[in-house]
Amino acid sequence: MMFLEHKYTIDELVKRCKAGERKAQELLYKQFASKMLGVCMRYAVDKMEAEDMLQNGFIRVFQKMNDYRGEGSFEGWVRRIMVHSSIEYYRKHHKMMQVVEIDEAGAEQSVNPLAVANLDAKDLMVLIQKLSPGYKIVFNLYAIEGYSHKEIAAIVGITEGASKSQLSRARSILKEQIVKLEGKKYGYAG
Repeated sequence: MMFLEHKYTIDELVKRCKAGERKAQELLYKQFASKMLGVCMRYAVDKMEAEDMLQNGFIRVFQKMNDYRGEGSFEGWVRRIMVHSSIEYYRKHHKMMQVVEIDEAGAEQSVNPLAVANLDAKDLMVLIQKLSPGYKIVFNLYAIEGYSHKEIAAIVGITEGASKSQLSRARSILKEQIVKLEGKKYGYAG
């Protein structure tokens, strides 16, 4: 059990938040804000937007606090709210790209396993951020958050086939970008 400010466990803070204690809400926010900002950054166009998503997400966390029954990790529950809140925010503030289903995205370029191994996590996050909105959202939900195509379809409002297509195209684009990045790193044309 994790202790916060050597006073309260997460369970105790949740209980106090359910009772409406502002100090407990503040402590809970401080405990999870930086990690959840990272989640929001995956769906935002910039840090300011991610911070807005974070604020909206925490408002929702505190509004739904009584829905948390203590089953599973609290952090996982907060993360799920942040993801849904971020997507809702994105939908509200950005025109979503129309999704067109395509058959499997042709022959995919192979990537040298060593190139991927040498790729810094920050570099990969930058590449993911550069994806178009539809690709980025589906890629994040599937590859990072672990949602199924059926769940993604329901969350985003597309078909399962469109989700699979978006993921395939996102992977293809990322592979191309990795090859270019590694080519530049080692002085190859790209």
